[in-house]
Amino acid sequence: MFGVSSMTARLYKVAVMQPGRSLIDADPDLWHYGPLFDPNLIKGIHASFVQILKNNDIEIYWIEQHGHNIADAVFTYDASLMTPSGAILMSPGKKLRLGEQKIHQKFYENLNIDIIGSIENKGRAEAGDTLWLDNNTLLIGRGFRTNNEGIYQLKKIITPMGIKAHVFDLPTHLGPDACLHLMSLISLVDTSTALVCMELLPTDLLKLLKNRGFRLIEAPYQEFEASNTLSTNVLALKPGSCIMLDGLPQTKKALLDAGIKIQVFDGDALCIGCEGGPTCLTRPLLRL
Repeated sequence: MFGVSSMTARLYKVAVMQPGRSLIDADPDLWHYGPLFDPNLIKGIHASFVQILKNNDIEIYWIEQHGHNIADAVFTYDASLMTPSGAILMSPGKKLRLGEQKIHQKFYENLNIDIIGSIENKGRAEAGDTLWLDNNTLLIGRGFRTNNEGIYQLKKIITPMGIKAHVFDLPTHLGPDACLHLMSLISLVDTSTALVCMELLPTDLLKLLKNRGFRLIEAPYQEFEASNTLSTNVLALKPGSCIMLDGLPQTKKALLDAGIKIQVFDGDALCIGCEGGPTCLTRPLLRL
């Protein structure tokens, strides 16, 4: 059984990928990795993260590595999107990541998971620019990683399923080489509670959240900047229970004060160094 239409329903099954030679040997300048990137630490960090998932009774599925020059493929969230009806193969907007969707295609085929569509030709879309607001609403960010054609194709796939898309323009922030997804600015941590970077949140998205009655927890901007935008990248294990990066005391306090349970891991050398947080390291396969 597989299917996802929520960011916070209990996480039962998830796909991850072991950091491989492509990442360990990656050229930091080419891949836009930061000074905290340390190839000697990334396997241990990833293992500790996966152990947290296992400790929470989440079933782990391993995506096999195929090919070379796939350093970012460890961030399994982006190359495909799981829906209640099956998987959608995305088309990464970061040129070096283009082709990762073929790795996901083999993974789904091996598990006999239906692939219900794909983003093709000039369409570009990364799943990090999507967010399930509820079972029938998918938010989509339009920016450097996801373009109009990609959004058009994605909407064409999900609309017959009764899923409505809301599209928001993302800020330029640090420019086209940096990673700023929609999920860089917001993480749902409970059914109607969101951790947000208020300073960069699109105005229309803020209005939508307020109209839907969401409680907003504001992430301190200083930690957002210091963490390479990852203080707001929080993975919900179930409503009100999340995993986040360690070393973000103000953000952690804001979540705890809001009644959110937190588990942390030290992921600076992998996550902050490579621009991908705990959510990015997973491809949720089943939430109920």
